[in-house]
Amino acid sequence: MHTNNSPGEMACYPPPSAAGNEFTAPIADPASLTITRPLLEEALAAKPALAALSSEEKKAVLLSMADALEADTKAILAANALDLEAAQGHIAPVMQDRLRLTVGRIADMAAGIRAVAQLKDPVGRHLGCHTLPNGLVVSKVSVPLGVIAIIYESRPNVTSDAASLTFQAGSVCVLRGGKESIHSNTAIVRALHKALEQNHLPKALVSLVTDTTRASANELMQAVGYVDLLIPRGGASLIQTCVDQAKVPCIQTGTGICHLYIDGDADLNKALTIVDNAKTSRPSVCNAAEVCLVHRDIAPTFLPLLWEQLVERRRQSGQPPVELRLDPEALAILPAGTPAGPKDFDTEFLDYILAVHIVGSVEEAIDHINRHSTGHSEAIITQTRAHADLFTRLVDSAAVYVNASTRFTDGGQFGLGCEMGISTQKLHARGPMGLEELTSYKYIITGDGQIR
Repeated sequence: MHTNNSPGEMACYPPPSAAGNEFTAPIADPASLTITRPLLEEALAAKPALAALSSEEKKAVLLSMADALEADTKAILAANALDLEAAQGHIAPVMQDRLRLTVGRIADMAAGIRAVAQLKDPVGRHLGCHTLPNGLVVSKVSVPLGVIAIIYESRPNVTSDAASLTFQAGSVCVLRGGKESIHSNTAIVRALHKALEQNHLPKALVSLVTDTTRASANELMQAVGYVDLLIPRGGASLIQTCVDQAKVPCIQTGTGICHLYIDGDADLNKALTIVDNAKTSRPSVCNAAEVCLVHRDIAPTFLPLLWEQLVERRRQSGQPPVELRLDPEALAILPAGTPAGPKDFDTEFLDYILAVHIVGSVEEAIDHINRHSTGHSEAIITQTRAHADLFTRLVDSAAVYVNASTRFTDGGQFGLGCEMGISTQKLHARGPMGLEELTSYKYIITGDGQIR
């Protein structure tokens, strides 16, 4: 078959079939989308309205969203109360904290939207440009991803975070929260829709799947041609299901078996403060520490101090004490602790539980982390620069800290506004997913009659 390729070149596209049909990408059978099809079709149809907005217009809409969210605080809290009532006896108290909204948390959600509005528009950025010998000018420009679906659990603040980030990134969002937060999510989206209508924009730019059965989630995973990117936010089971079953591109996010390594020369007061913050400030989130590795040289001194800080003082003050699950060597130092089980160093507890393991060197700590970590966040507490450098170079996680708490792994804390989630994979995004991670790019080639 003749092509216009040079001799020896392979065609970079498949040839027409014998029937003469051109190659087309597979698309989900619309009939299979019995729950989400109308919503997905409306989302696709809404894309041009968002693409037509200037950066200043997008900013104005986002500020309207923040105002609408705060204006509807009373209604959102009433809806959240219904979710919390339904959660009693079904969801652990520490997980109910993820579900609970307050006036302050709604204000923080609105502040997150305003922070996103102040960030530079990620769409239309010139990422590179060069001129070929034949005079063609090749430019690389950032563009929206298109339609982004987010499947998430419990935390209703994800609803406003996701809506604002995708909007600023020029993409339509399709939100599918869990049944435990359906009333809260519906009230939040209703407020955001008021802002869109006020600005004469289609409500489908922020869409909520109100069906919370597994069927609706499965449809989003299979919606090839409708969904350009799927982002799961939640527990390990949800994320693994999406990764295993999704036919659309999927970002692996969230699961955090985060480690703290206390080096042999660590400042023990600093180490205690960091461990306390990383474990107890909010144990139900993915950047909370789950494992503490302690150098053998300081273990006899540090572990009793850790017990006093995380167990005795918290119990005396009426706070939930941390259950320390100890390897045999640590248990010999703290016999009142709990023996660690075979799965305790591979578990995201999301609770007041901390697994403790004693190691003999920074190299042993690095090896343990790379074998047991989910690639989220790890920290070393040390006064030796060489150990810090080795740790940051060899630990293969999205965020690696020196003398600081893992609780900083967050889009807002990193100066990204809010975040879509924490990616624990390496393509196409890693770590907190802000605006840049929610765009793609295309090449624009400008010529003056050149042919090949």
